[in-house]
Amino acid sequence: MMKGLLPMIANSIPSGVWPTMITPFTDSFEVDYHALEQLVEWYIGQGVQGLFAVCQSSEMFYLSLEERVKLARFVQNQAAGRVPVIASGHISDGPEGQAEEIGRIADTGVAAVVLVSNRLAKQSESDDVWMERTQRLLERVPGVPLGIYECPYPYKRLLSPQTLRWCAETGRFWFLKDTCCSLPQLAAKLEAVKGSPLQIFNANSATLLASLKLGAAGFSGVMANFHPDLYVRLTARWQEEPEAAEAIQAFIGAASLIELQQYPVNAKYHLGRKGLDIGLHCRSKDAAVFGGNHRLEVEQLDELYVLVKRYLQTVSQPC
Repeated sequence: MMKGLLPMIANSIPSGVWPTMITPFTDSFEVDYHALEQLVEWYIGQGVQGLFAVCQSSEMFYLSLEERVKLARFVQNQAAGRVPVIASGHISDGPEGQAEEIGRIADTGVAAVVLVSNRLAKQSESDDVWMERTQRLLERVPGVPLGIYECPYPYKRLLSPQTLRWCAETGRFWFLKDTCCSLPQLAAKLEAVKGSPLQIFNANSATLLASLKLGAAGFSGVMANFHPDLYVRLTARWQEEPEAAEAIQAFIGAASLIELQQYPVNAKYHLGRKGLDIGLHCRSKDAAVFGGNHRLEVEQLDELYVLVKRYLQTVSQPC
């Protein structure tokens, strides 16, 4: 066990699948809470282990602080203890604004507040600067369980194994949404936090199965807005169902290319096809750019998903 860490593991969050939630909007570009209620129920019905609200997929950089707080509180209340909820909304540059954001989100009752790694130091600044500022922030928000998200906007700040080990040794961090997309880096990070409450969730679909074999706790990424049931089955049963696991991995790796399309508009289109009363409006993207070819690509991916599900029934029984 690491020096300075509490006994294993007093505080933690469940392993498995944590979708990065999208935010539905009305025709007037206000948060659509009717659609959001349906969305929370859909995620839970797909068997996910937790919900990551108010993240980049949620368009948090385009939401006011009041909207971010209300969004986190709504998701927390709608989940009603069936699955835990974590939330970010950490977009401010300065320590005063960051402390206010963390405190306000924590007051909603979420299991942990997720810090955005690039908010704590500029791209040109060192890890030592990052740790110094993070330590000061921790002192301003005592007792709040935390996570970290290696958000790619406005720049991607990946945490080194040494920095991640420091985070683990504080005893304050439970969650990392890792976006390095590199198995060697993931292996080093997993070794750095071994024996701590800090769990690493891979955001990259193509490396997911290999990362689970290395010890990753699960998946937290964009594609859980499309095929969360497959991610749940893979993370829960990859050891018991190796043939199914390889088939699921082959599909989700290729399917994740849809991320490069008009996301999150395409996710909303897919969810509408699933029966949710959700429009295509986004604040971060112009839904008008989502053309007929984009719709066909989503529709064809949906058809391929049906075929994959049919094949998986012949391999072994779903969990």
